[in-house]
Amino acid sequence: MALDVTAVGGQSSDVMASVDDGTGAPEFVIADVSCDDAWLSIQLRDASGLDDWR
Repeated sequence: MALDVTAVGGQSSDVMASVDDGTGAPEFVIADVSCDDAWLSIQLRDASGLDDWR
């Protein structure tokens, strides 16, 4: 995982994460709310927990 990154074009961004309990299985979603269509998701059961990121 890259630790020293710069947003495209030097612009800042606002990235957020959430769990979506919509239809079907819950999903973990990461989105850049400062850009349209800049998001990704994975089923919650397949997402890494916080302890895995340490």
